[in-house]
Amino acid sequence: MTSTHRGPEKGCLLLQLLLVASFSQAEELLCRQRGDADNPQLSKDGDFMLGGIFSFHSSWINRQDSYTQKPLPLECTSLNFRGFQYSQAMLFAIEEINNSTELLPGISLGYKIYDVCGSIARGVRVTLALTNGNEILSSLSAPCTRPAQVQAIMGETSSSPCMAIATVIGPFHIPMISHFATCACLSDKTKYPSFLRTIPSDYYQSRALAQLVKHFGWTWVGAIRTNDDYGNNGIAIFTETAQHLGICLEYSVSFFRTDPPEKIQKIIYMIKASTSKVIVAFLSHMDMDVLIHELSNHNLTGYQWVGSESWIFDSQIAAMDINHILDGAIGLSIPKAHVSGMREFMLDVKPLNSSKCTGHEDLTGVQNSFTDMSLMPIFNNVYKGVYAVAHALHNILRCNKTCLQNFKTKEGDEVYFDENGDPAAKYEIINWQPTEHGIVDFVTVGLYDASLPADKQLNLQNKSLIWAQNSQQVPLSVCSEKCPPGTRKVLQKGKPVCCYDCIRCAEGEISNITDSITCVRCHPEFWSNERRDACVKKEAEFLSYEEIMGSLLTAASLFGTCITAVVAFIFFRYRKTPIVRANNSELSFLLLFSLTLCFLCSLTFIGRPSEWSCMLRHTAFGITFVLCISCVLGKTIVVLMAFRATLPGSNVMKWFGPAQQKLSVVGFTLIQVIICILWLTISPPFPFKNFDESKHKIILECALGSAIGFWAVLGYIGLLAMLCFILAFLARKLPDNFNEAKFITFSMLIFCAVWITFIPAYVSSPGKFSVAVEIFAILASSFGLLFCIFIPKCYIILLKPEKNTKKNMMGKEAPKSF
Repeated sequence: MTSTHRGPEKGCLLLQLLLVASFSQAEELLCRQRGDADNPQLSKDGDFMLGGIFSFHSSWINRQDSYTQKPLPLECTSLNFRGFQYSQAMLFAIEEINNSTELLPGISLGYKIYDVCGSIARGVRVTLALTNGNEILSSLSAPCTRPAQVQAIMGETSSSPCMAIATVIGPFHIPMISHFATCACLSDKTKYPSFLRTIPSDYYQSRALAQLVKHFGWTWVGAIRTNDDYGNNGIAIFTETAQHLGICLEYSVSFFRTDPPEKIQKIIYMIKASTSKVIVAFLSHMDMDVLIHELSNHNLTGYQWVGSESWIFDSQIAAMDINHILDGAIGLSIPKAHVSGMREFMLDVKPLNSSKCTGHEDLTGVQNSFTDMSLMPIFNNVYKGVYAVAHALHNILRCNKTCLQNFKTKEGDEVYFDENGDPAAKYEIINWQPTEHGIVDFVTVGLYDASLPADKQLNLQNKSLIWAQNSQQVPLSVCSEKCPPGTRKVLQKGKPVCCYDCIRCAEGEISNITDSITCVRCHPEFWSNERRDACVKKEAEFLSYEEIMGSLLTAASLFGTCITAVVAFIFFRYRKTPIVRANNSELSFLLLFSLTLCFLCSLTFIGRPSEWSCMLRHTAFGITFVLCISCVLGKTIVVLMAFRATLPGSNVMKWFGPAQQKLSVVGFTLIQVIICILWLTISPPFPFKNFDESKHKIILECALGSAIGFWAVLGYIGLLAMLCFILAFLARKLPDNFNEAKFITFSMLIFCAVWITFIPAYVSSPGKFSVAVEIFAILASSFGLLFCIFIPKCYIILLKPEKNTKKNMMGKEAPKSF
């Protein structure tokens, strides 16, 4: 089954071929049903005969002969004017065709119409009577050889009788056209090859009802159905469609109008105990009659009813709803129709002449169920069915080899059958709106057209709707409230998918739609906001110049650079004094230059890391510190060599003169340069976004690239520092008034202590604090070298100039100040 109507020419040919087959195979009919069919209630001879099967009564009584104990014909009870109205619509169409000069000219249509009282068994029996004409037989042994009496059958009203009748006449290709049997099962041409109808299949109605429920956001509904093929098949399709649309049924119950009262009572109690406020009622009008009575007894108001076409536009149902239980009901109905002359024809019927009737009564002023024309759309379906047969006969008699795909009634309605024998699926959406006088007004609030694209099939005018208890607000019917953005749905154990709890998304995850089933993890550069409904960009964290810590470190670096420059200026100003000359002025100036670079290289660690800054900060640090330590090491060696040179016969100073000192500094530094070049070539440092250190921030840092390269640089610096410390320690007590080795020992002691404590502090410090630790180590060791080696000399130069003499430098006693 598809959702669009296809092949109208196939449907037309189907009807035409069925009529031909009914002529040619009449004598082959199975006609073994004898002697128990009633005479038709309405009949008239014609060139071609049409059968009619309607229910003039809504119930029956089974009877038995008290003497023979054999079953007698059914006794029909409870007069039903609707069935009679349907038959009158059929008669009106036949009379109109017989009076036409264009359609079947010169040919008359006759009819035989039976009352089956809603009984399926009686319907099958009269069907066989219609096909072979054996209404009354005097002998059970009489042969069943009479030809078929009808070329087509109009009716029945309900789906279950139609299924039984269509099964019987299907093998004989006698067309049956129903005006109100909507079960989707009847579209199966393998089972019901000769069945056609002028009302859409419930396949479309059920899907439309599910879309209607979804449109209003009702995901938790109850369902009540007639326990027959109409209700069971209709709700089955509705349930299947509803599941795809995310709608859950809290309950789905069935009953039939002949069920015991206790079963209806159980349904009432189930409705009361339920939490859903919307009820989908796929019921025939007769079953709705029964249900309304029980609902009224319990005054069960406050529910939103969604109805099928069988009762939603039925004025008799509305009249029974004296407690306004169904006010605000919404559902699908057959589109409104008008057939000119039909109302007048029906009201012109004359009662039989009896002791109570003269036969000349006028019905135009009578108000009862017979004069009620609210079911004109169904009457129109009967009317169109008769005309479909007439057009098919007309084409056959004119020997047309082709069949018109469709035809139009005098009112302009287009009529055709698709390949399944179904018409186009179009519905009006009806809303029950009570008026000031207590009468229900059936207001059309929308349309449904299955032939349109899926997103355009349902067209509603929400502003004109009235809901249960005359509310202007759309009622709420959900098992669980909608989960707002920032949460996700978690199903409740053992309950349908519409019942769930709303769980807040975890940190770093969001949901930005209502009723999300999952939370989406934010991109690593983003983090969830407080409401968990949006990802916000993480704050990038690095040691910047603007923050206090960065500013203090920058100030310390610049202060060290300035102090170094001042010391260099003092040494340059007093370069010819003994204390400057005695301490190897060339190495002193080179050491001051390297200390300046050490102070300045700490600035490369501050600011947003970049590719160049990451490579520069580590290599500049490594090379400048090696240059610095090399100068200190050279000065230490000079002190030791100078002491050795004072010994008799020693010429060691010629092996470590100024040229050798410079070469040693260059050689030691060159080794570090080679290490840095290899590091930068093989796996250089690079800027890295650390997402793991903090949930809410991106730590911008410099990855080492090659850890071996980094630790090789530090290890080489440490090796030179330890060597310098050992040599200085050995020379700390040499007999000079101003022993530089002692101050070098102090500086190296501070240097080594700083860098030994740096390693655990660097490893354990998070984010930008590890950078701050490294800068602090650079500054602390630089200040240690500057203060221990040069400040004492500056003190002598500036504050104790009397001690800045060659004699004092060569004295055997140390200065008292030290």
